[in-house]
Amino acid sequence: MLTRRAALAGLLAASPAMAWAATDYVITPAQVADGIWMIHGADAPIEPANGGAIANITIIATPDGTVLCDCGPSVRYARALKAVAEKLTGKPVVRVYVTHLHPDHGLGIAAFDPAIVAALPGTIDALRQQGRGFSDAMYRILNDWMRGTDLALPGRTISKDAEDFGGRSLRLLALSGHSSADLALIDDRTGLMIGGDLVFHDRAPSTPTADLAKWRESLDRLKAERHSGLIPGHGPFDAGGTAAIAQTRDWIDWLETALTQAVANGLDMVEAGEIAIPDRFSTMAAARYELQRSVSHLYPALEAKLLGRVDLPG
Repeated sequence: MLTRRAALAGLLAASPAMAWAATDYVITPAQVADGIWMIHGADAPIEPANGGAIANITIIATPDGTVLCDCGPSVRYARALKAVAEKLTGKPVVRVYVTHLHPDHGLGIAAFDPAIVAALPGTIDALRQQGRGFSDAMYRILNDWMRGTDLALPGRTISKDAEDFGGRSLRLLALSGHSSADLALIDDRTGLMIGGDLVFHDRAPSTPTADLAKWRESLDRLKAERHSGLIPGHGPFDAGGTAAIAQTRDWIDWLETALTQAVANGLDMVEAGEIAIPDRFSTMAAARYELQRSVSHLYPALEAKLLGRVDLPG
C-alpha cells in the first residue's frame, strides 16, 4: 500500500525543483549554568529555511554521561546534536528526555536507542495516536530535511519524580496544559529549570493542543518551585527565571479574553486573527502568526460555547 509519505518522496524525486536541498544544521550550544548548555532554536515558524530546528534543546553533563532534554525535528538534527553534545561533554548520551509530543521537540528520537529515551505516559500515548500526523506534516513542510526520519516512541516511561545520574539529580515535574502531558525539569545542583513548551520567552506561545486552564495551573506550579535561571521551550534564556513564566501567563490570559470578546462582537475567524496585539507583546517573535494559529485552534470551541444554535428553540 502506498503511503502518503512514500508518495511525497516519489514526487520530490521526480521533480527535484520542488524539493528544498537540506544543508547541515548549525548547532551552537551556549553555557547557561554549571555543566548545562542551551541550544537556542530559531524564533520563527517551522519552515525550510530553518529545517524545523525551532525548539530549544538542553545538554547536561553528568558523572554518568550526557543528558539531553528534547532532540529536535528530524533524525538528521538528532545525529548532529548527539555528536555535538558528546564532543562537548566527553561522555556518551545516556538519557534523552522528550518534554511533549510536538514534532520540533521529539522527531529526533529515531537517532537514539529507545531504551534511553524517556517521556511521560501521556506523551507516549499522544505520540502513538497523533505522531504519524505530525510526522507527515513535517515531511510536507521540510521535504529533504526529514529524509530518513521515522516516527519512534520513547522506550522508557517516566514514573518517578527524580532521576539521579551519578550524583547529579534532576527533578521531573509531570504537568500539562500546552499539551496533554508536559515535562519540566529542575537541576538540583544549580536550580536551573527547563520548562519545555509550558514556557515561552519573547516568542509567542503556540496552542495546537492547549488546555488554557491547565496551562495556567502548570505555570503557577513552575512559579512556586524554587529555581534560578530558566530555559524556555522557545525564545532566549531567562537568567532570572521568572520573566518568561509571567510573560507566557500574560499572553494566554490576554489571548483567551481577546478571543472571547471577538466572538461576542460577532467577528469571524479571519477578522479575529487581525485584532490588535497589545504593545506589551511587541518583543514577541511570531506574535501575529501564533495569534492566527490560535484562532484556528480555539475559536470553534469558543463559538460553540458562547453562541446559541439558531436551529434550536429558545
